[in-house]
Amino acid sequence: MTGRFDHLSHRRAIVDRRTLAERIAALPDPIPARLVPLLREALAQGRAEIARRLLDHPARGLEAAGGQAYLIDQLLRLLLDSATRLYPQAEPIALIAVGGYGRAEMAAHSDVDIGFLTAADPSPHAQQVVEAVLYALWDLGLKVGHSARSLGEMVRQAKADVTVCTALLEARLVAGSEPVWAEASRRFKTEVQAGTERRFVADKLVERDARHRRMGDTRYVVEPNVKEGKGGLRDLHTLFWIGKYVYDVDRARQLMERDLFTPAEYRLFHRADEFLWAVRCHLHVITGRAEDRLTFDVQREVAARMRFRDRAGKSAVERFMQFYFLQARAVGTLSGVFLAHLDERFAARGRRFGLPHLLPTIRRKPGKLHGFVLDRGRLALPRDDFFREEPVRLVEIFQLADLHRLEIHPLAMRAAARDAKLLDEHRRSPKANALFLDVLTSPRDPELVLRWMNEAGVMGRLLPDFGRIVAQSQFDMYHHYTVDEHTIRAIGLLARIEGGLEKEAHPIASAAVGQTVSRRALRVAVLFHDIAKGRGGDHSVLGAEVAERLGPRLGLTPAETETVAWLVRHHLLMSATAFKRDLSDFKTILDFAGQVASPERLRLLLVLTVVDIRAVGPGTWNGWKRQLLADLYEAAEEVLRLGHKQRGRTERIAAKQARLAEMLDWEEDRLAAVVARLPDAYWIAEPDDVLAHNVRLIDAAQDSLVIDAQVYPDRGATLVTIYAADHPGLFYRIAGAIHVAGGNIIDARIHTTRDGMAIDNFLVQDPYGRPFDDASQLARLRVAIEDALANRTKLTDRLVAKPAARPRADAFAIAPNVLIDNAASNRFTVVEVNARDRPALLHQLAQALFQSKVTIHSAHVATYGERAVDVFYLTDLTGDRIVASARLRTLEKRLLAAAAGGEVELAA
Repeated sequence: MTGRFDHLSHRRAIVDRRTLAERIAALPDPIPARLVPLLREALAQGRAEIARRLLDHPARGLEAAGGQAYLIDQLLRLLLDSATRLYPQAEPIALIAVGGYGRAEMAAHSDVDIGFLTAADPSPHAQQVVEAVLYALWDLGLKVGHSARSLGEMVRQAKADVTVCTALLEARLVAGSEPVWAEASRRFKTEVQAGTERRFVADKLVERDARHRRMGDTRYVVEPNVKEGKGGLRDLHTLFWIGKYVYDVDRARQLMERDLFTPAEYRLFHRADEFLWAVRCHLHVITGRAEDRLTFDVQREVAARMRFRDRAGKSAVERFMQFYFLQARAVGTLSGVFLAHLDERFAARGRRFGLPHLLPTIRRKPGKLHGFVLDRGRLALPRDDFFREEPVRLVEIFQLADLHRLEIHPLAMRAAARDAKLLDEHRRSPKANALFLDVLTSPRDPELVLRWMNEAGVMGRLLPDFGRIVAQSQFDMYHHYTVDEHTIRAIGLLARIEGGLEKEAHPIASAAVGQTVSRRALRVAVLFHDIAKGRGGDHSVLGAEVAERLGPRLGLTPAETETVAWLVRHHLLMSATAFKRDLSDFKTILDFAGQVASPERLRLLLVLTVVDIRAVGPGTWNGWKRQLLADLYEAAEEVLRLGHKQRGRTERIAAKQARLAEMLDWEEDRLAAVVARLPDAYWIAEPDDVLAHNVRLIDAAQDSLVIDAQVYPDRGATLVTIYAADHPGLFYRIAGAIHVAGGNIIDARIHTTRDGMAIDNFLVQDPYGRPFDDASQLARLRVAIEDALANRTKLTDRLVAKPAARPRADAFAIAPNVLIDNAASNRFTVVEVNARDRPALLHQLAQALFQSKVTIHSAHVATYGERAVDVFYLTDLTGDRIVASARLRTLEKRLLAAAAGGEVELAA
């Protein structure tokens, strides 16, 4: 029974079953429950030995997985032996391992999946044997998946449920009756397996696709699930299950004998299997539980355990994750090749599986295939050396696939992956570059075809700069995908915007892209915007240099190349301005418009910014960002169209007051009484709808405290307005109260009326970026603010005690940074604070500003995963900018201490 474990060295160092059996025999009453202390000790020692070996040889994942299965085998054999001696009347029982345990692969905390088989329905004595074994396993702290069936019931269940069938497919005898097991094996093959291959394959592929959708349907998420994710272990298992079911193989290497894998492909399979199992085993050891998700907080430790090292421009954890994604990509390639082989085999017998194509086949045959052929609607090669005869065909096959909306035959994809290196000598070919530009600028579905090019390695060979970012992980909580996947998704979104498919979600970007004349430049800019990540410098600047070098090679004109380089260099400018600056300060608009300098560049930059943010991942785009970008775009467009002229401040205020009068339709005296109380800065800062809401609130309040909250749909947030008697420290108390109530402040404008009342407007979201609008949330918010203003609670203690919304942020080292800028505004000192995001951050920063005796006029909060960027527009208490160097140094020191989470120094 140890044949599966012959590759394990020094098995008795893991567990010595003979010595354990002798110790058990010496017990006065060796019933299964009495064995537990001995077995618990053996389990702990065995796990420790396996963990030690894994640390010594961190890449030997299959050895660690086999060692764990061997350890459980020996404990089960002892338990079943004890139980059957306790109940000798029981009929013969076969104790089998099923699922991954049946394959003899387990991580330290994997489920122990077992089955008890009897020839007929289990007798009461057999049930007692089963219960005795199970109770002992549970006492050992193991998570057990189990079944107890007769052979007839086993067959019925396997026929009815593909999950049961799959588990039994890998079953093996651990202990007990060999005749029962032999009969079970025979009946499974003859009554379940025979003649059902086509249905089994179809069921497993449907199951795989559903699992992929559940896990995000991409193998390039930056916190992948090693077991269930796309490109993970389960995909390899699916290939093996299909091969075993159809061809009755026992080992993956036997798939070569059935010509389902070439030797090179089997090596890829084995390398990916070994690596993924090593990662999974390390995960279980580090976390002490059945953890299969490679989250940020463990990635660094797994990388260290697997001996990855820092390199110039790329940390050890980024190199580890890049290698992980390369293995995941190999799994995807193997899946396509394997299923294509299988499909061909069954097609030859007139029994095709009917595997789903990635694209619908065309309705009519294309007129020109340039030597390529169609194989049942899929673009295929006429002979195996077709690419070697003319390497430019490696690009042409993808251009034809896009042009005619064809799927590429998996065997042609395999040949492309094999021969992609031939492009090294042809990447300057005008024809190859023109064909690639055709795909990139396609009005059809460039995202899908570019992803195929990337999977085959063709993009990385044609554009080595792009090859450097293939599978490159971004070790932060903001980006959801690898750099190459992010880029390809952004190109796909751009194509949909250009095709008019995103008008509802992005009306301004859709209108802007229709007015652009530089569409080729825009597509290339999206391709290049992150191409220099991981090089150890400013990726925007380095990427612009790449664009200047590669633009002409791709066939762009000098003007187009200049535009692409500018867009890449400034692709973060618009989001940084919109999210970190006060758009009501006209100098912000003038400075931004001065950098952009032309309406065409403004349109291009808007669209690039939108697709860049959207392609980061789910939840990164919201109504608030849409509104800010729209406000900035419209203001800058007006400046660029009309020139650097603006209506005077007095005229702008008068125009807003006139529009307010129309909206309210109040008596002149009533409106004038409220208007007279509000300072000029207030009218400049707030949009018309907020002005109307505030004025109604002030008019009704009669100088009593008002806490109002209403959903602000255009911005995807809740507008929280506080009207209260102004006093020092009001802002930091309100900010702390909002966070205590579970809200995140994304924007704040602070005003004081001429008669000493505060009218403060906060935009608030929940931790998931949605409006803070649940009735219980709002009630909790009002109580928290009232308590804070009445000083009935110590906010700092409550905020520190509040659990972080993203505890994995602890995995990232973010050095606090404070930037003070007196040139960004004509009226305010602009302070930007970068720090790790946490519930108490804004409260502590505001408290530091209070201690520094400055006035906050507006606050703008942006979060990028684990990083928070809080920007404040300040003056001193007399309303002037803060210019004294000593005072600026003190302000910086206090904010740095607050950003680091330290206590704020009290003002003298």
